[in-house]
Amino acid sequence: MDDRDDYRFLKLNDAVLCINQKVSLIGVILEVGCRKENQDSDSFYALTIIDESYNEAGIPVNFSTDTVEKLPRIASIGDIILLSNVMMKTDDGQAYALFYKKFSSFALYERKDGEDILPYQVSVRFHPREFDKKLIAGLRKWFHSFQLKEDFLNFTLLKEIKEGQSSNLVCKILHVCEVAKSEWMAFVWDGTDTWPVCIHSKLEDEMEHELPLQLEPFPLSKDILCSFPAVGSILRLIIDKDIEKHILHLLNTFKWVKMLNVHCKVNAGLWCGVLTHFTRLSYLPDEDCLILERQRSFGKRMSMTYPRLPYWCFPWTSGVTELDCNKRVPFVTLMDVLTHSEVTAKYRCMVRVVAAFPYRAEDLRCNRGSYGLRLTLEDPTARVQAFVYAEDGEKLFDGYPPIDIVQRKLNKLLGVVVTDDGMVDDNAPRNPPWVQCCLMSYYIDKNDKWGSRNYRIFMTKIVD
Repeated sequence: MDDRDDYRFLKLNDAVLCINQKVSLIGVILEVGCRKENQDSDSFYALTIIDESYNEAGIPVNFSTDTVEKLPRIASIGDIILLSNVMMKTDDGQAYALFYKKFSSFALYERKDGEDILPYQVSVRFHPREFDKKLIAGLRKWFHSFQLKEDFLNFTLLKEIKEGQSSNLVCKILHVCEVAKSEWMAFVWDGTDTWPVCIHSKLEDEMEHELPLQLEPFPLSKDILCSFPAVGSILRLIIDKDIEKHILHLLNTFKWVKMLNVHCKVNAGLWCGVLTHFTRLSYLPDEDCLILERQRSFGKRMSMTYPRLPYWCFPWTSGVTELDCNKRVPFVTLMDVLTHSEVTAKYRCMVRVVAAFPYRAEDLRCNRGSYGLRLTLEDPTARVQAFVYAEDGEKLFDGYPPIDIVQRKLNKLLGVVVTDDGMVDDNAPRNPPWVQCCLMSYYIDKNDKWGSRNYRIFMTKIVD
């Protein structure tokens, strides 16, 4: 095909001046949005491209086709797209390119270096030219050494997310899986601890509706948990069903990704994010300043005297409990407990007690008079259920004091709100204090030690 003028590719800084004109562009894909359909069954898609002339904000490109299959299917953020006959438009002063299904065309190329310059997806009207290869090779070479300038203030750490708000996050993708039929979830981390939230569930509901230990229907396997960092919160990202098939292939495990417009919420006292049509994903090279800053911050945390203590318990704990164990025993996280190499072990943890069953003092002792209850513990890394039996209950409650004193101690542990006149406010959200505890793992079936693994609290006393 000849090199006609209408196929001359413009630099992006020139294209933004050609409003209401058809142009041809080539750029690196910096951000990818999610596909959606309108009432007329047209499918829409948005991405942002950059080149050496326009590499800060980039230019949005909006697509409209009559079927989802005709939209670009980006294999990886950072790939190259070649666009022919797109119309330049403006929206609120922002220039963007509009792909028309009747006359525009595109081709997608991998970002990797090498002699192979073949598109992995083309539209029906695309016509390749020999000169395209030179442009693609030059853009690959430029992008290989490109460092994006980021505004740190535009991005939120997991410790800073707020309920009901959308945040821009930079996280490492640890795992992606189908947690239920057609329900996908990604697990991400940035080395910080999410804020401990108030518990709105009522203690009286714990018998029929236990506070969940995780948001996914079934716990992840020990092998998967062992691949997670033991320090720092793991945020669950729920992927909207409408976008899952268009975004899953972009979520590469153990890669850092920039995610714009992640809706953050709390479910059963557990933080999660939601990826929607408004979410955009961006490629981040390993040497990106946002990644390096998070890695430096995490390295600084791990060099502290107590690296495994939650952010939110400093300068120290509430003093609600005291331990009889060796004070030189280091603290561990609940993720350390879950992933410990041995079935049976003893641990020193800093946790919140977010639920108890039974929760009424008069129900804590069996017919023989021994204590027996189940506590739900959480820290920024995980939740577990731990039991308190017999002599461990005697230690926890300092013997067998009157019922009202036992209830007062349990209420203090659970963060139950008590009014000025001494009445319990059952409708008020609970904010359990950070407390120390000694935890022991054990098994109840020698033929299935890992499958029957449980936890119990011992050598821990509630201070009245």
